[in-house]
This record gives sequence, C-alpha cells and structure tokens, in this order.
Amino acid sequence: MRELELKYGCNPNQKPSRIYMEEGELPIEVLSGKPGYINFLDAFNGWQLVRELKNATGLPAATSFKHVSPAGAAVGLPLSDIEKKIYWVDDMDMEFTPLANAYARARGADRMSSFGDFIALSDVCDEATAMIIKREVSDGVIAPGYEPKALEILKSKKKGNYNIIQIDENYVPENIEKKQVFGITFEQGRNELKIDDEFFGNIVTENKEITDQAKIDLAISMITLKYTQSNSVCYVKGGQAIGIGAGQQSRIHCTRLAGQKADNWFLRQSPKVLGLQFVDSIRRPDRDNAIDLYIGEDYMDVLAEGAWQNIFKVKPEVFTREEKRQWLDQMENVTLGSDAFFPFGDNIERAHKSGVKYVAQPGGSIRDDNVIETCNKYGMVMSFTGIRLFHH
Repeated sequence: MRELELKYGCNPNQKPSRIYMEEGELPIEVLSGKPGYINFLDAFNGWQLVRELKNATGLPAATSFKHVSPAGAAVGLPLSDIEKKIYWVDDMDMEFTPLANAYARARGADRMSSFGDFIALSDVCDEATAMIIKREVSDGVIAPGYEPKALEILKSKKKGNYNIIQIDENYVPENIEKKQVFGITFEQGRNELKIDDEFFGNIVTENKEITDQAKIDLAISMITLKYTQSNSVCYVKGGQAIGIGAGQQSRIHCTRLAGQKADNWFLRQSPKVLGLQFVDSIRRPDRDNAIDLYIGEDYMDVLAEGAWQNIFKVKPEVFTREEKRQWLDQMENVTLGSDAFFPFGDNIERAHKSGVKYVAQPGGSIRDDNVIETCNKYGMVMSFTGIRLFHH
C-alpha cells in the first residue's frame, strides 16, 4: 500500500487528506480504526522517540503523545507501590511486564495532559500493557506488533473503532525530509543525532559525578526533547519524564511549566493526597482533575461547601503552601534537559526548587558563566552537549 486516505487533515474543513510514499510501500498497517492526520503525526513522532529510548537504554519504552508533543515518556523499570497507586494501576491483579511498567509511567506522569493520548510502544504489545491501555481514554497506539490476546483486548475499545497501527520496525526513512508550508517546500537532513553516554561527556561544573541512573535519565530527557515542539525542557526522575514544557516562546516559562508538572507528580505521592477518600461513583478523569485542583492554587473549587460532597467521602484538610513546600523539599536527584541553552541562571534557580541535580543543555550563552555559577551554588552536575535539539 503506497497511499492511505484520511478522513480529513488537522481540522474537518481541511480536505482531501492522505499519507503516501513517493516511492515504495507505507511501512505501516492499520489493524483497527481509522487514524487521522494528527493521529499519524503523533504516531510517527512517538515511534521514533520510543525506538531511540530503547536503543539508548536497552529497556522497553513507551510514550504518551498529545498534539505532536509527548505528555510523558518512560522506560520499563519496576513500579513502586506508591507509583502503582498514583498511576491508578494498584488494583490490577496481574504481572506487570517491563513494557506495561513503561506505559503506566508514561501515562501516569501527567494524567491531565495524557487524556485522549496516542501511544507509542518500542516492543510488541503484550497482554499486560493492553490491559492498562484498555481502561484509559486514548485515541490509539502504534507498536511493531501485538500479541494475539493483546490485539483482541485493544480491538474491543471504542466499540471496535480504536486506532491500532503496526509499524515495520526495520523501516528506514530517507536521509532528506520535506514538508510544505504555504505552498513552499522545505527540505532538510533528518536529525539522526545519536544520544548516548558520550553525548554528556563535557561536564562544566565543579561536581562531575553522574550516577548510572542519572545517565539513563539524561538520555531520556534529551531524546524526549528531540521530539517535543520547541522551546522545550524536560524533567526526568527514575527512568521517566515527570514534567515536559513544550512550545513556549520563553525558556524560563518552559522551565516553570515543566517544573510545576514535576512538582505535581511529586505532590501526588504525599500522604495528604494518597489519603484522599473519593466517592465511589467518581470517574477517573474527574478524580485526576480533583487532585490537580486540590494541590494547586484553586483548591477551594473542590473544597467549597456543596462541591466537596460530590468528590470526597470525607472533606480533606487544605494542603497549605507551607506543607507543600516542606514535601517538595524532599524531592532530589531530578534531571533537567533543555533543547537550547539557558540564557540566565534563573532557570537553574527554578530547577533547584524541583530537586534538580543533573542538567544537560547545549551551552553557548554569553551568560554561561552565570548559569555554571548557579549550578555550582547548589552542587549540581551540568553537561554542555554543544547540540541544539529544536523540533518543529
């Protein structure tokens, strides 16, 4: 098959729409559903991300994409009991495979952003992973294959209309890529940059000690940024992205946005949040929304009289700013990657509030000395990669 007709383009008024190969066959097969234009943009970007994560770490990888940027990305390290609880998989009586762990973590880091995601998996989708996908609101999945039972489970989603794409894992695209904007063709060499341990070898801070886990996290941060709409930064901890700031015009706004997401991820693990007693009838998305409101500045939206009774069995106490700060001060060993240089030390100051210890960025700012000095103040390790990773 060289061509696949789509329902419409980015919007319903943009017709006709298709994907096609100028030469050869499309490297995909649609096993269920009818993926759209944005679905395929998410699928192909997500597939590249997880394939590179798998190559860099040797671990199965998953990503949760929304609007052509990842909401989460992770490798298949084991889930702790607390992680299972905050990702809403603690009630699942099954053996969690590495791939299932990867998707639970990719989906769970920023559940609000992942609502209605498109999933990419580095490995053949197994039954355990399909069981997690089945219970989430999602548009579709791309993987190099599907176990028969997993395919049966996924085909039951959306009354048989769930988008399931199988991609040829041996497909290699041409070195030159093209796209059109306003009737004008743009052409560039594909970004085939390989991100490995050597990529982070130029450490410019006084502290030069990088743990093995930090090396994995640094790779995850930069590979994730390689497929995130710029400007972008990515906070990573323990093998998963915990905060991604995408598409911001200002670097500090990226750092703040992603930092707040990272903070929310950690706040969800606090005893106050873990102890919330939800009414039995609450839906999963409403539960996620309630938690985000409870730990944010608009907490009275869920604690006001007449509102909390619809959400909680017992009215929670206010999670005060001081209590939140005290809990967040326990977050440590977080990694921060940036797709371009940090122009000022204010980005590092903000990163410090979210427990960042390891930083990777291209370097090259006229204020590099200020950024390095700020890292040294907090004992951080910073690598200058010398490589920008803009993606549009």
